[in-house]
Amino acid sequence: MQNPVPIIVIAQLFGTSLWFSANSAADDLIRTWGIVPADIGTLTNAVQLGFILGTLSFAISGLADRFPASRIFAVCAVLGAACNAAFAGLADGLTWAVPLRFAVGFCLAGVYPLGMKLVVSWVPERAGSALAQLVGMLTLGTALPHGIRLAGTGWSWQATILVSSGLALLAAVMIFRLGDGPHLKRRHGAPPMRLGRVLHAFSIGEFRASALGYFGHQWELYAFWTLTPALIVLSGLAAPGSIEVSGLAFAIIGIGTLGCLFGGWWSQRIGSARVAATALALSAACCAIFPLSGEWAPWAKLLLLLLWGATVVADSPHFSALSARACPPEIVGSALAFQNSIGFAITMVSIQLGTAWIGNWAGGIAWLLLPGPVLGLLGLYPLWRAASR
Repeated sequence: MQNPVPIIVIAQLFGTSLWFSANSAADDLIRTWGIVPADIGTLTNAVQLGFILGTLSFAISGLADRFPASRIFAVCAVLGAACNAAFAGLADGLTWAVPLRFAVGFCLAGVYPLGMKLVVSWVPERAGSALAQLVGMLTLGTALPHGIRLAGTGWSWQATILVSSGLALLAAVMIFRLGDGPHLKRRHGAPPMRLGRVLHAFSIGEFRASALGYFGHQWELYAFWTLTPALIVLSGLAAPGSIEVSGLAFAIIGIGTLGCLFGGWWSQRIGSARVAATALALSAACCAIFPLSGEWAPWAKLLLLLLWGATVVADSPHFSALSARACPPEIVGSALAFQNSIGFAITMVSIQLGTAWIGNWAGGIAWLLLPGPVLGLLGLYPLWRAASR
């Protein structure tokens, strides 16, 4: 059979373009609906909350391991596309926008974690590098609405958002046709799936260390992606509301794809734990330095933002690989979904604080994100210390 990994990662790119589709239209929404930047944070957090409750539902109920991952992915991608299209066509203010973005987030709970499970079900022997490709596509999917906005400069914001819905439908078809891989079959004599069995994963030291590293990483990641257009303006690299903001945001977020791909290649030489620790340390350095870069030349500020964009997500696939390796195969889908749900709950706090405080903090908002990678390094310490021996 053909290599399934490219099919899964391209479907992930298309499916996750739903995530930040509304953020690409932030300036239009602020102007048309008369809302403020903090309301864009509310829309983003509506997606995050939907994703959290969706992943909790899949994890606690065990649904992520009761039914074929490919079927769950396909159904959720179709429903997410429909909710995203309804946002573009029906919403005329926060009253409709918030519940529709929440619904998109709930549907994404069947796309992102189940995409990870699909990768492990096909190529468990190279999960680290394959998941790096998958998260790289999640990153590019996050940047994609900004790229669509840049390419379609004459389009309405509704048209830009509808493109993401079309891509998600294509993702559903691709994964439905691919199906599940031959691995992660239930072991003979494995305990039956029951409500809440996923909590067992946190009794495993290696899983717990990986999860703690992931939680610190999540404090920084989605807040950085949400704030990227504002950081570009604060750096003086583009004027507010200009098309250059979309272009630079696409580059700064999208370069994370290269960071993931490089990290996947490097993990085959030094291991996932050390790659994750290196990425956490570099993104922490970017958090610490950004508020001090006010007098730098524009090219130097841009390089710093590009380095931040490349390293802020490069560790993400390795937390998933380490966690999947640590827990029993019959609960991999549920464990990854549960880890995601807690991590995304953390993102809601940093996103809401970041969007509410950036007006007063300006570039200093980067220091709000700094505790995430620092605490993530401490949580991951048992794994990267062992890998360094």
